[in-house]
Amino acid sequence: MKKINKTLFKKVLSKFVTGVTVVGIKNNKIKIGKTINSFSTLSLNPPLILFSLDKKASSLSQFKKSKFLSINILSSNQVSISNHFAKKNSKWDKVKYKLGTLDTPIINNCLANLECSRIKTLKAGDHIIFICEIKNVTYNNKIKPLVYYNSKYKI
Repeated sequence: MKKINKTLFKKVLSKFVTGVTVVGIKNNKIKIGKTINSFSTLSLNPPLILFSLDKKASSLSQFKKSKFLSINILSSNQVSISNHFAKKNSKWDKVKYKLGTLDTPIINNCLANLECSRIKTLKAGDHIIFICEIKNVTYNNKIKPLVYYNSKYKI
């Protein structure tokens, strides 16, 4: 075993296969999306998920203010959407979406979309953990997921 440092920690975690999501919010007229792979289920009853954002994220204050959000689980043909929302201050004008029941941005042609209400945030290390209750879902069994492994997309 090796002593842990930031570089080694990131390298080791790159060996864990993750799906790729875009978390979307709408506060007043402002829509924000962030590519997130720190997404996980938390509970079946009630249905809870969690994700985290870096404390330095430019949009953190907007996410903390938002009561509702969407989790858009990307399909294998949505690499460009993942890359788009991984950038700072990404706009929604080039992304096909609709507003869901809770007025959250729902990206078209995803593997699945979840609308959630934020129920709690927790500080942990250099991130803020968002715990959310799932309110509405859609999914598509006919497409493949976008997967991230070893710091690369696997399609």
